[in-house]
Amino acid sequence: MLDFVSQPLIPAIVQDARTGVVLMLAYMNAEALAQTLQTGDAWFYSRSRKELWHKGETSGNYLRVRGILADCDGDAILLQVEPAGPACHTGKQSCFFQRVEAATGEPGYALFELPDEQIAQLPSRAEVLAELFEVIEGRKRELPEGSYVASLFKNGIDRISKKVIEEAGEAVIAAKNNDRGETIYEVADLWFHSLVLLSACGLSPKEIWEELSKRRR
Repeated sequence: MLDFVSQPLIPAIVQDARTGVVLMLAYMNAEALAQTLQTGDAWFYSRSRKELWHKGETSGNYLRVRGILADCDGDAILLQVEPAGPACHTGKQSCFFQRVEAATGEPGYALFELPDEQIAQLPSRAEVLAELFEVIEGRKRELPEGSYVASLFKNGIDRISKKVIEEAGEAVIAAKNNDRGETIYEVADLWFHSLVLLSACGLSPKEIWEELSKRRR
């Protein structure tokens, strides 16, 4: 339970939901959390101005919240967000871009700014599918000998459609058998062959993302 009575301000860690990169640290009071839940945008409490703060209101770099988690003790919050722009007021993607090292010959610690490419990033879910789809598109264009995907395209959309149906059935069987590992494997197969089907139909994952985005409202 989050107890804003004994802890009026709770630290909120902000993480990019797509890449896993930690973007910033801010603080939330009960009203900031309520506004966040109500609007879907991240709201914080400014300790310096002593007022609520709608992230992005000035810069346009809003944080669209996709998930809110609390730690085991209820004394920290994790916001998983989709950022509309750089999270840091410096223009950096993340506020955490300085490496900490012991200072030579003096007390304290030295900070060294990291270049953008060294700020840790993970490929997003969309990027993984986009890269895989590019490989599939390449196989369709080049039809290399010995390629499984090329063989599917050579056999036409009927064969590709049959594979999608087969993989869907195998995924359902694995799920009904409560086999976690097999379900993951079969659903991955289903998604893979669905991407091949999209390519055969002249469609792309982007069009599916657009359709899915309509359904989350």
